[in-house]
Amino acid sequence: MKLSHIEHIGIAVKSLESAIPYYEEVLGLKCYAVEEVADQKVKTAFFRIGETKIELLESTDPEGPIGKFLEKKGEGVHHIAFATKDGVQKSLDELSEKGVQLIDKTPRKGAEGLRIAFLHPRSTAGVLTELCEDPENNC
Repeated sequence: MKLSHIEHIGIAVKSLESAIPYYEEVLGLKCYAVEEVADQKVKTAFFRIGETKIELLESTDPEGPIGKFLEKKGEGVHHIAFATKDGVQKSLDELSEKGVQLIDKTPRKGAEGLRIAFLHPRSTAGVLTELCEDPENNC
């Protein structure tokens, strides 16, 4: 598997409206996109810093993954996402062969239209890990 960079860091927040001003007014970043990913029951806001993005995640349903995370752990880092040069499916196949527990056995559509898949924290030293297609390589 060939990773190119940290694609983004996902941060669970109770409210995008409350969290965005910190990133814009205090850190000086610019929110360039807000979108809802209905099948994941989440609304996202993106900021770019260098080659990496920050993705804020607000739950649209308390029973969704972010809603459950916020209930259990509160606001904070939810996941780290890596861009893969090999394509998400090829990376998943390779990781499965190495015994990594997959949450997604096949890629699905995520925010910004990227193909994504998650790896279970039990296999990744406790960190929810996301693989994203590397748009530079048209995976």
